[in-house]
Amino acid sequence: MNRKELAIAYHDKKYNCAQAVACSLAKDLGVEEETLFKACEGFGLGMGGMCATCGAISGAVMAAGFKNSDGNLADPKTKADTYKLSKEIVNQFIEKNGSAVCRDLKGVDTGKALRSCPDCIMDAVEIAEKVLEIE
Repeated sequence: MNRKELAIAYHDKKYNCAQAVACSLAKDLGVEEETLFKACEGFGLGMGGMCATCGAISGAVMAAGFKNSDGNLADPKTKADTYKLSKEIVNQFIEKNGSAVCRDLKGVDTGKALRSCPDCIMDAVEIAEKVLEIE
C-alpha cells in the first residue's frame, strides 16, 4: 500500500484530513504515529470548523517541520528553510485545487465543491512526498 492509499485508509477509519496525511508519512519522518495523530487532531475541518486552512495541507506542513527542523530549542536555525518548504507545499496545492481554504474546497458558501476531502488528502500526500523528497 502506498502512502496515498494509506492516508485514505486512515481517513476511512475516521482520522481527520490532517491526521490522515501526517500519519501516512510517520515512518518516513521517524515520528510515532500516535504523536502525529494527537498533534493534528485540532486541524480537521479547516481547523475545527471549516473556515480556515485545509486539514490535509496542515498535515503536510506539519510533516515539513518534522522532516526539516533541527529541533534546537536554544538557537533554531532551520525555520527559514522549513517556511520555504511549507510555502511550496501550499502553493502547489493551491495551483492544483484553486484554494487552500477548507470552506472553499468543500463549496460551503457556493454549493460547488472544488475538491473532495479524499482528493485533497491524496494531493497533499503527493505534494509532501515531492517537496520533502520522501521516496
